[in-house]
Amino acid sequence: MTLSDSGFLTLGAQRLEYRMIGPRPEAAPTIVMLHEGLGSAGLWGDFPDRVQAATGCGVFVYSRAGYGQSSQPALPRPLTYMHDEARGVLPSLLDAIGFRRGLLFGHSDGASIVAIYAGSHQDHRIGAVVLMAPHFIVEDVTIASIAEMRRTYDTTDLRARLSRWHADVDATVHGWSDVWLKGDFRRWDLSEFLPYIRVPVLIVQGEDDQYGTMRQIEIAQEECMCPVEVALLPGVKHSPHREAPEETLKAVVEFVGWVREAAQAAT
Repeated sequence: MTLSDSGFLTLGAQRLEYRMIGPRPEAAPTIVMLHEGLGSAGLWGDFPDRVQAATGCGVFVYSRAGYGQSSQPALPRPLTYMHDEARGVLPSLLDAIGFRRGLLFGHSDGASIVAIYAGSHQDHRIGAVVLMAPHFIVEDVTIASIAEMRRTYDTTDLRARLSRWHADVDATVHGWSDVWLKGDFRRWDLSEFLPYIRVPVLIVQGEDDQYGTMRQIEIAQEECMCPVEVALLPGVKHSPHREAPEETLKAVVEFVGWVREAAQAAT
């Protein structure tokens, strides 16, 4: 397909909002960015544009079903919704956009989806992965922070602020938070996928992340058989690209440069 600068991608019953920044997949490596649990293509702000300008890669961002202006999935979401995204939707999306080579970049839920994909698919088009504020296990702070977010949504102007970014903001917020708060999410664990990731990994983590502790990084370092680089950002919480954009961009650009140099040296 021919990718416009923005539009919608139809995958089966899903209609997914997207942006394509810079060169198309046939012309340059592509960085595919997967947003957080309440994110969307638009909520990345100008960070994808800055990544594109600094790396020269094409950057593809999209809103998963239930987010942004994308179509709505059936609710309630199953506990396996991230597994389903990684095993069903993401492979089809990469093929649909003509992905040839590049990186996967995920934030929070998006990072977990990337980890599942990289640990369950031998996709030789993927040269590396960036995991920003990833979750591999569920911690007490994760559930507590999601419960606090839900209280804030129900009692403050957060609903109004998020409604700018999502076509059906109640379905987005309830659909995401309910599965964490009402389901048996305590048994959710992605550790089994990490030893099968065969490409370099960059983890970008805020030291004060309210959704996960340093244990998430330790698990990756213990389980991954591939190189794991860590950019630990002091004074930063769950959204490094918004709270510390310069430091986050620097870490990502340096990692992408290193990966591309290593790939060239190996050829």
